[in-house]
Amino acid sequence: MTLVDRLALLSPLDTFAATVLLLAWFLIGWIVEHPPASRPSVSMLMDSYREEWLLAALERDNRIFDAQIVVSLRQGTAFFASTSLFALGAVLALIGNTDPLEGVARELTAKSVPLIVYQIKLIAVVFFLTHAFLRFAWSNRMFGYASVMLAALPNDPKAKHGKLRARQACELNKRSTLNFNRGMRSIYFALATIAWLLGPVALLISTAFTLVFLWEREFMSGARRALLESEMADDPL
Repeated sequence: MTLVDRLALLSPLDTFAATVLLLAWFLIGWIVEHPPASRPSVSMLMDSYREEWLLAALERDNRIFDAQIVVSLRQGTAFFASTSLFALGAVLALIGNTDPLEGVARELTAKSVPLIVYQIKLIAVVFFLTHAFLRFAWSNRMFGYASVMLAALPNDPKAKHGKLRARQACELNKRSTLNFNRGMRSIYFALATIAWLLGPVALLISTAFTLVFLWEREFMSGARRALLESEMADDPL
């Protein structure tokens, strides 16, 4: 059986739900990373604080605190990279033995579905988990570059290349965070894709829930309100 023949086992509603899933994954990422100037996302607001952080670090003689922040950020990427890798291994093992999963899905949906269909749906989960791992791994590497650039900041804030090095460290930090956020979104959509095992309607519902969840976190959350309040507040000093 060729790949085309296997994909043909999916129903038109399955194909539609999978298309909606991919479009939602792409669109929410694009909106978060390219929000309108009048409504910035949490990710974009935090980027402005990263610029303030690295420029402030240029004025500090002791940068142990700054180094610790980079270390903690890098540890987060390492944790999620290893977690996504473990999850990837578990899903690959499940693809090789879908009998227990098939029995559970049949009880919940009361339908008999070819085994290959469950494997195709699990491959979609593998896609998101693989993308997440690659993003986390690269984010971890970029935070390493950012720590080196932080160490390269001159002690004299008026040094010739001081602000340039601070901006370079900031840009590396931003790119690291960008990849980390993309990895997190892939994790969210991997979890949403698991619902596909219960059918295309379940996938559409889980996709909509994930989309609303990400939108709320980036554009309607308490964290965003706190960041905006700090942006608009008068400097007490």
